[in-house]
Amino acid sequence: MAELGCYSPSFKKPSDVLRMRRKRARSEGPNRRTSSPVVSVDGVRPFSPGPLLNAPGRTSGGVKRRNPFANIENTYSSPKKRALSHTDGCNGALDGKKAAAAVLDGKKAVVLDGKFREELFSTDQRTQHQIKTPVSLSEDDGLFEDDLFEPDRSAPVLKSPEAVCSAAPAEVCLEFPADWSLKTRVLFTSPQPFSWAEHVKAQEEAQGLSSHCRAEFSSLPANIQDPRGCAELRCGFQQCLQYWQHPSLPWLSLFPRIGAERKFSGKCVPWAQDEALQQSLMSDWSVSLTSLYSLLKARLCPYFYLCSYQFTVLFRAAGLSGSKGITALLSPTTRGLREAMKAEGIEFSLPLLEERRKSKELGSSQAGESVQQTDSEEVLSEHSENEEEEEDDDDECGFSWLKEMGVQDKIKKPDAISIKLRKEHREVRLDHRPESVVLVEGSNTFTLLNFLINCKSLVAGAGSQAGLPPTLLAPTAFRGATLHTLKARTVNVKTQVRTGYQDVCSLEVTGPIMPHTLHALTQLLRPAQRGEFSVGLYTHEPTAVLNVPISQSSELPQLECVVQDLGRCGLQQSSVQQLAAPSMLGKCALRQLHMRDYSYSWKS
Repeated sequence: MAELGCYSPSFKKPSDVLRMRRKRARSEGPNRRTSSPVVSVDGVRPFSPGPLLNAPGRTSGGVKRRNPFANIENTYSSPKKRALSHTDGCNGALDGKKAAAAVLDGKKAVVLDGKFREELFSTDQRTQHQIKTPVSLSEDDGLFEDDLFEPDRSAPVLKSPEAVCSAAPAEVCLEFPADWSLKTRVLFTSPQPFSWAEHVKAQEEAQGLSSHCRAEFSSLPANIQDPRGCAELRCGFQQCLQYWQHPSLPWLSLFPRIGAERKFSGKCVPWAQDEALQQSLMSDWSVSLTSLYSLLKARLCPYFYLCSYQFTVLFRAAGLSGSKGITALLSPTTRGLREAMKAEGIEFSLPLLEERRKSKELGSSQAGESVQQTDSEEVLSEHSENEEEEEDDDDECGFSWLKEMGVQDKIKKPDAISIKLRKEHREVRLDHRPESVVLVEGSNTFTLLNFLINCKSLVAGAGSQAGLPPTLLAPTAFRGATLHTLKARTVNVKTQVRTGYQDVCSLEVTGPIMPHTLHALTQLLRPAQRGEFSVGLYTHEPTAVLNVPISQSSELPQLECVVQDLGRCGLQQSSVQQLAAPSMLGKCALRQLHMRDYSYSWKS
């Protein structure tokens, strides 16, 4: 450290440090700082790490202290930044006044992943006065505050008078993938205000309820000049917030049910000790579930959810998510539940385990081109098979090897129960994990329906949820259902940035948010917010795995036929088109959704 000119070899008082800096400034002459600007290179941080004071080839006329907080990923030598800096195209040059104003302004706010950050721009003294568009950085780029203290004069500059080109425009995406998980909260943010969602009139609320019950949808113009004075916009917003639920208890929040014991503790539950009341609730619930399945089979209801205290079931009509028939997904499951379904004759599959098995087989087949790879894989596969066979032989054939050693009387042999548990370990370890998701297809869904109606473990026998039937959620009406409205509120806040405060408008929607609701809200906000908004999605985690793909065959049903068959299901045609596409999220769910210039981008 003592050899480097930019570090003190020992501790010095602040007065000594200031005195040394003044002496160094006088010895370097008046050309130490120049007012000429520096060219901002696309993808290069303005304050990237520069050379040390005694580094060879350092240009005179400037003193650059090495920034100890700098990240090598943010420098020009990073492959990511180098690729951005060599893209073709150019920006128009600005005149001297605009460049000076841009340099004086010096900072521009950039919104990244919902957080406000700043980026500093500068120009080079050896080129014309030019300015560039800000570079969108990710969280991995690490924009530290310490880098804003000192300019970097060692960053590479362009010697050509041409303007610095910007990155290639992103592909326009007019639709986002369907997310079959249930959301507990959705937060919309936009630079445009959400004042049109406030102070809804009674007539507009009534019109929205009537349109929802009659499945009537009004088309909005592509550009709304005055969203606050648009009555159709508020009516459509009220229509999007409606959903149907059974049972309905005003003093209890019946979603979510998994891990919600605290919400039910201390509440009035008169059915907990009354068996007659429990039977009455279950009888009414069975009628509602049967009605929902009948609507689903007739394609008058697109899908519905069954939320119990242990697992969630998603029933979908034929044609949705690329399926040819009715499908049902259960998650999470246990070995006991799967064994009970097998005993009832319900045929099901484990999609994630089958996908993993197929990927392994595909990898082994692709590796078969190389002889050495195939030999090693055969050795590994034979080794794993031999291990399984050895375990089975040890469990089934007894412990004959103990007699050969003469220690059979000194070692305690495991009993039949421990041997059985050892065999079932592979199945038991899947319990309560995403890999335990179960897929039921075709006519087996009707058998599953009867199984759920007669399953005694579907209702908790003890605890705060004892005797309470599962929650049924659907986008359309059914027998015994109650119409509910999602809670929505708007908040306008000021977020602090370095140059001051910036207005941020937000719209928060809470409740059991189903896939069609999210799509309808985004279609509504598209013209209202002029194609620019962001969405933060809060997923009910046990339902994230419901996005697993289920279409195994290459022949998928035609989209036009699916939309025509589900024309009376109560959803918009655009929502049906989105839900009919095969799922592409896997066992993940959408976390963030952004719209910029009427184009979607998302993060899962």
